[in-house]
Amino acid sequence: MIEKLKRHRFLFEELVKRDFKKKYKRTVLGMGWSILSPLLTLLVMKLVFTRFFGRDMEHYTTYLFCGNLIFSYFSDSANQGMSSLMNNAGIFTKVNVPKYLFLLARNIQTLINFGLTLALFFLFCVVDGIVFTWKFLFLLYPLAMLLLFNIGIGLILSALYVFFRDIQYLWSVFTMLLMYMSAIFYTIDGYSQSVQNLFLLNPIYLFIRYFRKIVIEATIPTMWFHLLLFADVAVAIGLGAWMYKKYNTRFLYYL
Repeated sequence: MIEKLKRHRFLFEELVKRDFKKKYKRTVLGMGWSILSPLLTLLVMKLVFTRFFGRDMEHYTTYLFCGNLIFSYFSDSANQGMSSLMNNAGIFTKVNVPKYLFLLARNIQTLINFGLTLALFFLFCVVDGIVFTWKFLFLLYPLAMLLLFNIGIGLILSALYVFFRDIQYLWSVFTMLLMYMSAIFYTIDGYSQSVQNLFLLNPIYLFIRYFRKIVIEATIPTMWFHLLLFADVAVAIGLGAWMYKKYNTRFLYYL
C-alpha cells in the first residue's frame, strides 16, 4: 500500500487539493467555515442543553465541545468517504489506480478541517480554565485511532454505496441515532453500571470519553480501555480492506 501511494503521489496530492477547494468553492468565508461552523453548533447546543443537562456541571461547555468535536469529525469523514468512489468513477474506470486513493484524499481533507477545529478547542480550553498537563500527550492515541477508524468506516460505506444507493438514507438515520447514543450533551453517571457498560459498545462514545478523561478529568484511561478502542479500529479497518479486496473488480460493473 505504501509503495502504491508513493507511485501515485502526484495524483493523491491533486485529489486532496481538489477536494479541499471544492468544499469551500463559491463561499464567502472559505476556510473560515471550518472554525465558524463548529462554534455556531456549539453555541446552539450550549443554549439548548446547558439549562437542562449542564447546570451543575463544571466545564460543561468544554464537555460539550469534546463530544461535538469528535462526532462532527467522524460524521464529516464518513459522509465524505461514502461518496468517494461514486464521485471519482470517471477517473478509475479509465485509469488503473488504487481505488482507496480517493477515500484517503477525502480523509486528509476532513483531517485538515478537524485540525483547525482542534486548535480552536485547545484555545477554548485555556479560556475555560482547563489546566494543561503532560497527560495531553496521550491524546495522540485517540487521534491516530480515530483517523484509522474513519478510514475503515469510509472503506465500508463507499463499497456499500456502490452496490446499494439506499445506504445514504439509512446512514443519515443511523448517524442521528448514534449522536444521541454518544452522550455528547449529557452524562451517563445516572444510569446503572450495566447500562453504562452498553455505551462502551459505541466506538464514538469511546473516543469522546477518552478525550474527556484527559482534558477534563486529567486521568489516563486504563489499558483495557486502550485495547477496546484498538479492537474497534482493527475491526473497521479489517472489514473495509476485505470489502475493497473482494469487490475491487466488481465496482466497475455497478458504476
